[in-house]
Amino acid sequence: MPSSESDWKHKLSLEQYHVLREKGTEAAFTGKYVDNKKAGMYRCAGCGAELFSSDTKFDSGTGWPSFSDVAKSEAVELRPDSSHGMRRVEVVCKNCGGHLGHVFDDGPAATGKRYCINSCSLSFEEKGQDSLKKC
Repeated sequence: MPSSESDWKHKLSLEQYHVLREKGTEAAFTGKYVDNKKAGMYRCAGCGAELFSSDTKFDSGTGWPSFSDVAKSEAVELRPDSSHGMRRVEVVCKNCGGHLGHVFDDGPAATGKRYCINSCSLSFEEKGQDSLKKC
């Protein structure tokens, strides 16, 4: 895992750096994984930590990949976020501190949660594949 912001800039694309390290947001309906329906594991693009299973992905109509639950409860940290004049809950990779997106209480009945995540903060490992697919 990179140890400095300079290392992060070398590891990540400009868009990934903006989202993961500067808490940016990709434009709605532009992310690589919005319409991905393949089975597999979504990992942090910064460090590779397992974050979301395709089993919990659903079409929220918001323009970002949405998940009803995390793969492992210890994989993410939830933080209050009052930026941009809104009260939200930020989702952060607990391993590397990368900004992933936000979680809302309007998801499917099983959990009631909608983890609204930027595609660029993710890499995808298709079930049965050994290599990670980067955005």
